[in-house]
Amino acid sequence: MSFANAVRIARRELRGGLRGFTVFLSCLILGVAAIAAIGSVRSAIQSGLASEGATLLGGDAEMSFTYRRATDDERTWMNSAATAVSEIIDFRSMVVVTNGPETERALAQVKAVDDAYPLVGAVNVAPAIAWSDVLKGSAGLPGAALHGLLADRLSLEIGDTFQLGTQSFILMARLEREPDSSGGFNFAPRAIVHSDALKTSGLLAPGTLFTSHYRLSLAQGFNLAALEAEARAQFESSGLRWRDSRNGAPGITRFVERFSAFLILVGLAGLAVGGVGISTAIRAYLSTKTETIATLRSLGADRRTIFLSYFLQIGFVASVGIFLGLLIGAALPIALAPLIENVLPFPANFALYPMPLLEAAVYGSLAATVFTLWPLAQVEGVRPSALFRDTLGQNRRLPSLRYLCWIGVLIAILLGLASWLSGSARLTLWFAGGVFVSMIVLTIAAAALRALLRRFATAGFLRPELRWALQSLGRAGDATTPVILSLGLGLSVLATVGQVDGNLRNAIASDLPDIAPSFFFVDIQRDQMPILRDEWDRTETISAVETAPMLRGVITRINDRPAKEVAGDHWVIRGDRGVTYAAEMPENTKLTAGTWWDPNHSGTPQISFAEEEALEMGVALGDTMNINILGRDITGTVTSFREVDFSSAGMGFIIVMNEAALAAAPHSFIATVYAEPDSEATLLKDVSEGYPNVTAIHVRDAAQQVSRLVAQLANATTYGASTILLTGLLVIFGAAAAGQTARTYEAAVLKTLGATRPQILRSFTWRAALLGAAAGTVALCVGLIGGWAVLTFVMENEFFVIWPNAISVLSLGIVANLLAGLVFALPSLKKRPAQTLRARD
Repeated sequence: MSFANAVRIARRELRGGLRGFTVFLSCLILGVAAIAAIGSVRSAIQSGLASEGATLLGGDAEMSFTYRRATDDERTWMNSAATAVSEIIDFRSMVVVTNGPETERALAQVKAVDDAYPLVGAVNVAPAIAWSDVLKGSAGLPGAALHGLLADRLSLEIGDTFQLGTQSFILMARLEREPDSSGGFNFAPRAIVHSDALKTSGLLAPGTLFTSHYRLSLAQGFNLAALEAEARAQFESSGLRWRDSRNGAPGITRFVERFSAFLILVGLAGLAVGGVGISTAIRAYLSTKTETIATLRSLGADRRTIFLSYFLQIGFVASVGIFLGLLIGAALPIALAPLIENVLPFPANFALYPMPLLEAAVYGSLAATVFTLWPLAQVEGVRPSALFRDTLGQNRRLPSLRYLCWIGVLIAILLGLASWLSGSARLTLWFAGGVFVSMIVLTIAAAALRALLRRFATAGFLRPELRWALQSLGRAGDATTPVILSLGLGLSVLATVGQVDGNLRNAIASDLPDIAPSFFFVDIQRDQMPILRDEWDRTETISAVETAPMLRGVITRINDRPAKEVAGDHWVIRGDRGVTYAAEMPENTKLTAGTWWDPNHSGTPQISFAEEEALEMGVALGDTMNINILGRDITGTVTSFREVDFSSAGMGFIIVMNEAALAAAPHSFIATVYAEPDSEATLLKDVSEGYPNVTAIHVRDAAQQVSRLVAQLANATTYGASTILLTGLLVIFGAAAAGQTARTYEAAVLKTLGATRPQILRSFTWRAALLGAAAGTVALCVGLIGGWAVLTFVMENEFFVIWPNAISVLSLGIVANLLAGLVFALPSLKKRPAQTLRARD
């Protein structure tokens, strides 16, 4: 026997078509299509961000500074390097509308622009008037464009007036689209005005929280890398942040890469569920080839030839499935491109991208091979005599060691590839570990369920229909294990996502306001702070007030090395962070290491750093840090670590310094005020009218924004988990179809023994319902444990069971398996017993 003979046998076996491979193909097609579609959407977004980098950025390059405008030297350098420069000042403020005795207020994200804005693209407004006319205004007042949500919230119509600080503006148009908006997260809707109109508003006083952006338009063919290197060499020590059109929206790019990597891992979990169906389908198919295999073995075919002939046959079928999956995965995003583009807040170029298709093909090939090897290798351990006795389908022996080694190698390759392509080995391994542990738990649960049902099946008080169902489910050869595995894993993911999503929404919507302040007040000037604090202390409806000096700083160096070399891509060093100072240690501050400085310390600046972030960044006591504040580097020594709890929504500063280090720098104050809900409107009115420069951020509104973002992420994850569930449904339908012959024979025997059709149908119904309930219960337990682990160890939050989500998961398991069981049970009842039993003989 030779390889050529194996090919010949495989070719002849394929003459019968793809009968018996329906579930195999369906699982493989769905898994590959999901991964290919996710990868294609990711590539489309990445291409859109790359091609529209200059538009998203608002220019070819951007230089940004915190709490200050560019100096004369910086402006001179920009003007010499660029053909055009546009200045944008970005900050938050209150929009105030007065209608007689009524006064309405709303938080806005204000963008103050100059005459050169926008350098790239166009601002879309309604009505469609010239952008210069929008900023120019009318009736002696400067103009403004407000986002429709903000205008509707304040009941503003075109021509109405409102105030920013002490300056009045006229609404000239509703803002529909900014060319330089990448759809990032903002606490408030946008308002755009001319920067000259803010000179007398009192909003940009020294110490005000604002960011200045300078967009540069460069000559064609300019070397961006060389320009960036020159800018950093001259100005990085003064707090410069640089972006350019090579990656116009780095935050969006990073989010898309990480979230799509997570969804691809969810797709791989779907392939794992499909693998159960693949393995079951291959075992069922091989059981129908008992006579063929026995004949070949009797004619001299050795084990290797048998293995190769069916491996080649299954490989061909797998190639068909992978091809169809790639076809669907490539075509679906292109077909749905108009719908996806309407949902996405950033550009995407939908086209045919080879790399995600190659990635999906490799994943599909490896998964199909891993789950095919196990049942196929079991054929080798079966003797020809056993084959003639029709016992191939009941063989449960482990494959030989060499096949187990190959399976291990292929799984390692799959995990290594997923780690490399996702960019996060830790996430991949944790995800794979979770899937593996879940499958082990589900397998053990299936075995325990069979043993339990076998014991209960002997109870004399049970009705015959229920006893038959329990006896059937307790048999080792029944579909109990594949159904528990496939349906259970899909429901486990859905249960975990549902519990995490529900807990987060509850924490944001209900728990957070009970412990969080009513308002954050920012941009409070030094001379205003004592007056406001005195007023709040005398107000009975205010239970607590916390205040602190507020500055922003960028960590540029750690131990005289670039911060990125020490801390990598940690979030603390990606941008500017809140910095404050204090002489004495504030109340409720918990030091975890080191000591607080003397209240009168005036020597080398000292730093108290957040402990958790310090451990993540590799910062130790005694390390030095360069923190750039308002263009000036301040070098301090880390002398203590603190416990910082951001979950309470109170004040939490990563960096606290001694008072002498920062007190002379221009800055404002921030305050958190805890007030009774009924008094919040009065509190906002008093502060807004008495201190127009002070900006109020309502915690409830901010929480709703975060809640919407969490809901969007949870929905996207749920869609990915639904792919796993759909694959699981295919597997249970396949298992039900594979067991139809056995059910037909069972029905014939029961009819011969005197059972009626309704009794047999009730038995089959009990069987499907019990199995679905068992799969749903196990999945719910796994999901609750998974949700508890994520909330407790990853998000460090309390966990509560979200019962509506839990009940829906359990119900879904029962209904899905009941439907699959009844679809294939009803035809089994129609055949006559004599016809079935004669065919069996």
